Amino acid sequence: MTAPLVIAQIVQHLAPGGIETMALDIQRKARNPENVHIISLEGTQSEAIEQWPRLQGMERVHFLTKPPGLSLTTVTRLAKLLRQLNIDVVHTHHVGPLIYGGIAAKLAGCGHVHTEHDAWHLNQQKRRWLVAACFHLLKPTVAADAGLVAANIRQHIPLFTPAVVLNGIDTDKFQPADQKAARNKLNLPQDAAIIGCAARFTEVKSHDLLIHAFSRLPDSAHLALAGGGELEHVLRELTRRLNLEQRVHFLGVIDDMPGFYHAIDIFCLASKKGLPLSPLEAQACQRVVVMTDVGGCREAVDPQSGILIKAGSAQALENALKTQLCSGINKEKQASARNFVVNHCNLERMISQYDDLYCGRPQ
Repeated sequence: MTAPLVIAQIVQHLAPGGIETMALDIQRKARNPENVHIISLEGTQSEAIEQWPRLQGMERVHFLTKPPGLSLTTVTRLAKLLRQLNIDVVHTHHVGPLIYGGIAAKLAGCGHVHTEHDAWHLNQQKRRWLVAACFHLLKPTVAADAGLVAANIRQHIPLFTPAVVLNGIDTDKFQPADQKAARNKLNLPQDAAIIGCAARFTEVKSHDLLIHAFSRLPDSAHLALAGGGELEHVLRELTRRLNLEQRVHFLGVIDDMPGFYHAIDIFCLASKKGLPLSPLEAQACQRVVVMTDVGGCREAVDPQSGILIKAGSAQALENALKTQLCSGINKEKQASARNFVVNHCNLERMISQYDDLYCGRPQ
């Protein structure tokens, strides 16, 4: 019998985020978890645990403390680590890990699978040239996390035909549960319709647009915001100016994300770009969603229960939220949302597809 492959998931940094969560889930749910390592180019273990307590006590997680800018030392240290760990295949996510992980894999004699999680950056000429050069020189097996991302790669780097591996989440972890208990735990009102958003408070997530649209919804609706970030003070000030302090709840960074989804009725993310895992997690918990139609989000939203809107439109966001408040919170649509994720975007399917790529089996 062939020995199981030893895999290294390489990310830029280990902070709360979709790609980082995916790497941890792949390790946790792999057929042989002891053969999956996670390598963070940046940061230290203590810094990562402070930002993300779930990392406490985790095994097979490594930090290279890469300094800012180009670091050839990091490449050599990474190659040495790959040899020490007897890595067979590296799996890189995004451009930084593509460069460092790809070169180190060549030096260490490892296979290389690379996932593009969003192809918006390929519209920028310098970034497109950089990614194309890495693809041609490093020759990774390329995967895309959505059909739209794959099409963008084929358009801009025509010699590459990526495999499409849709993001997957753990539908055993993210499943329906009692809403009343979840609201009690988060100190949220029991008798309100609650819209929830889980994302870092950064400009690209458009929390300000969400708050403005929310301000025009009925007073019976509340908004729960999970996360933190540099714009928190600005957003809190916005809620004060709009006299929404009693209806907008800043919950901070939440470790129990299933509990957050259980507490809300509608999940909303008004991002300008990106394809997060959060809408999949919310839908797996039987929550209907409102999402901007950017990146590959169309492929992550149940067409029977979710609503997609144009990015940057407060009016479209307001209308979609009103529609969901009026007709989206019912058992039929909630069940449809979960079934969509279970059937199309579950973690086991994603891991199986990546296992095939690690072994050199075409999709």
